[in-house]
Amino acid sequence: MAKEKQFVSQIADIEADFPQWYTDVVLKTKLVDYGPVKGTMVIRPYGYAIWENIQREMDARFKAMGVENAYFPLLIPMSFMTKEAEHVEGFAPEVAVVTHAGGEKLEEPLVIRPTSETIIGHMYGKWVESWRDLPLRLNQWCNVMRWEKTTRPFLRTSEFLWQEGHSVYATGEEAEAETLRMLALYREFSETVLCMPVLTGRKTEKEKFAGALATYGMEAMMHDGKSLQSGTTHYMGQNFAKAFGVQFTDKDGTLKYGYTMSYGVSTRLIGALIMTHGDARGLILPPPVAPVQVIIVPVAMKKEGVLEAAFALAEELKSAGVRAKVDDTDNSPGWKYNEWEMKGVPLRIELGPRDIENGKFVAVRRDETEKQEYDRADAAKTVQTLLGLLSKSLYQKAKARMDERIVSADSLEKLLAGVEGGCFVRAGWCGDRACEDKVKQFAQATARVLDEKNDLPVCVCCGKKAQHTVFFARAY
Repeated sequence: MAKEKQFVSQIADIEADFPQWYTDVVLKTKLVDYGPVKGTMVIRPYGYAIWENIQREMDARFKAMGVENAYFPLLIPMSFMTKEAEHVEGFAPEVAVVTHAGGEKLEEPLVIRPTSETIIGHMYGKWVESWRDLPLRLNQWCNVMRWEKTTRPFLRTSEFLWQEGHSVYATGEEAEAETLRMLALYREFSETVLCMPVLTGRKTEKEKFAGALATYGMEAMMHDGKSLQSGTTHYMGQNFAKAFGVQFTDKDGTLKYGYTMSYGVSTRLIGALIMTHGDARGLILPPPVAPVQVIIVPVAMKKEGVLEAAFALAEELKSAGVRAKVDDTDNSPGWKYNEWEMKGVPLRIELGPRDIENGKFVAVRRDETEKQEYDRADAAKTVQTLLGLLSKSLYQKAKARMDERIVSADSLEKLLAGVEGGCFVRAGWCGDRACEDKVKQFAQATARVLDEKNDLPVCVCCGKKAQHTVFFARAY
């Protein structure tokens, strides 16, 4: 009983205080803890296991497309950052700089990597000589640092983990095609692995990446109706190629600059799936990225044969490719149910003496509350089916919520009402930066992505003819 009392199950009400609910969940499920330096986080084993599963799934997709992994230095000469004017201006407020090392002042300050376009551009300038060297398509899994003033675990921290891919092509058409191809890869990954519906599209000039000609974003709707930018791809044209001398001799013998693009997702995806699928009881983890897909709770486990049967079932599931675990701690079954529910394990199996005698097992999906009895002989097939049904259900529920909460507005007042009601708002926009700024000032909402279905006739702000239809939202 003492241990049962020690189980802290209290988390904030998800409807009344969603930000506090999020903080409670990530701390009490031991995904992260706060680091000793303000704005940093320690990713604990359970949280890191989610990232490893994300990494493994996405890395396989990159490799299938012919992208190779490499690694580039953490420290970047300050002079590199100043070679592309728009880039250095965009990142200046977030850059952390090393000025001393080995007890001495450095001749040139070094920037701690906020992103790697500059150093990779420098290396590409050394490696690319001929058209035969192209395309050059590399990716790195690494950490980056951006000195954020307001932080929240996974969503915005001074140091975080990500992948950043950088490609150089002989033509702009090829580089642009790669930019859209990677955006499509991200969308497929989000929908099939994270079970998370997203909007994808081009960013406005104001919202694009510093130094890019065009930026494309992937926006996910969180439980409270706010948007979370969950991935971006960027077409750079020849900006970085010219800044770093990425030139090649073409087939006709002429010297030409390459065309570059980049793309990235980060540990922010973990925050996205938490805030998309979580409920009043805590996490709900999509089966493809859950560290433990099935938790087996032995009931009356001190009785002869119960633990042995539980471990035998776990081994059978593992052999079928399922990440299964037996909770053989001395906590009560009720304590275990609560703990693993909060940790978001997709499927719980209960196995007791009567179940074993009858050749059955009891299972409950994390998104449901009703227990169901199944034949033990078909355990592996049944479990795989249940996990597939859970993935489908998570996506459908999130998609229905997003579809219901996309509204249109033809005035600033309606746009404000929409975002205050937890919606994404489709609105016409004339293309003028002043109108985009006014929307942010009036409704505290930003342009997330442009809608390909450009069907709204007038600008929501000035009433002039609309050049674009935009999804506006409040965002994390």
